[in-house]
Amino acid sequence: MNHTKGKMRRRTALIALAFLLPFLILYTIFTIWPVIQGFYVSLHKWGLMGKQDFLGFANYAKLLTDNNFWGALRNTLVFTVITTPLLVVTALVLALFANRPNRIKRGLRILYYLPSVLSVSVASFIAKFVFSPYTGLLNGILHAIGVLPAGQEIQWLNDPVLAMITVSVMTVWWTVGFSMLLYLSGLQDISPDLYEAAAIDGASKRQQLFSITLPLLKPTTWLVILLQMIACIKVYGQISLITGGGPASSTRPLVQYVYETAFKRSDMGYAAAISYVLFAILLVLSLVQQALQRRGNQQ
Repeated sequence: MNHTKGKMRRRTALIALAFLLPFLILYTIFTIWPVIQGFYVSLHKWGLMGKQDFLGFANYAKLLTDNNFWGALRNTLVFTVITTPLLVVTALVLALFANRPNRIKRGLRILYYLPSVLSVSVASFIAKFVFSPYTGLLNGILHAIGVLPAGQEIQWLNDPVLAMITVSVMTVWWTVGFSMLLYLSGLQDISPDLYEAAAIDGASKRQQLFSITLPLLKPTTWLVILLQMIACIKVYGQISLITGGGPASSTRPLVQYVYETAFKRSDMGYAAAISYVLFAILLVLSLVQQALQRRGNQQ
């Protein structure tokens, strides 16, 4: 009897392995091996034509004195600090509006999510159309209502501070739809009985929001924060298309610096080292966020 059971377990394990094997092979070829190869490249002086010389960890040591690296890292962190809280708050507010029981709630959900279906190139073109000086929509509206006098323009994309804020606002408008849906899903999981009981006890709408809704949405909020932090730290497309990293490299993110180092300066080894530092930053932030989430759930 035991022999038969053991034989059945081995057969089940072999069948499971047979189903998993294609995925494991593809995952190893396209994910694990490139990670290993990338680290190998980061230990060498490596141009577009291939390996040139072994450097050990010299590429990583070079980061400590590279002002361009630190500037790009600062820009990336500033973008993350501006965009993440703004997106979390905006997504929550939009989800609250879209969850209200009225006739237009379905239309609101479509309207809020619609920008998310745009490609980065289209969204960036719209942002440039809106924020460009002289011919931009926003400055035109400000002129029309008398906020801006004739002949004066706000340089949304040419001022270092305004350019970063502009790209952050554009990113929130473009990507908030997905986070809104996450919050909407969380809101629909909250039992209406909780609100009915709170209303019977005399709780106002504001008290229900802060005592029921927001506490029960904590897991969703942590998820949105984590996903948005990762997306912000990896940002490249919209900044490259809207400002090109300017003015004067004031909006150039770390990923753009990796691209420029690899393909414009033909230094693949140093670019790989920067990429692995970026990976380490993402890993540390993810672990810290998960630790804070576990601590918050235990309280």
